[in-house]
Amino acid sequence: MNAFWIAVIGSSALAFAIKVLGASVPESVLSHPRILRINNLVPVALLTALVAVNTFADKTKLVIDNRALGMAAAIVLLIAKAPFPVVVLGAALTSALAYRYF
Repeated sequence: MNAFWIAVIGSSALAFAIKVLGASVPESVLSHPRILRINNLVPVALLTALVAVNTFADKTKLVIDNRALGMAAAIVLLIAKAPFPVVVLGAALTSALAYRYF
């Protein structure tokens, strides 16, 4: 067994142990108001970070390209209270046109 498989099995065991520990947390701890607020904000923060990284990163460099224009179009459409499909299509169209012509 080489180092790769030791790392795979070790990380799998660690992930399983963390999952078991998370499932064994008592309900009284999970229903605390501060924990509930944190649990509501974590998905928003993770999704925001994912969008930012996918919009402004190209491997190891920060870039501003057609994806940033698409994001700007989405923000403008959201401020204008456009329906979600219109926001998605507008951002995709803006990004595609910027990619094609710039």
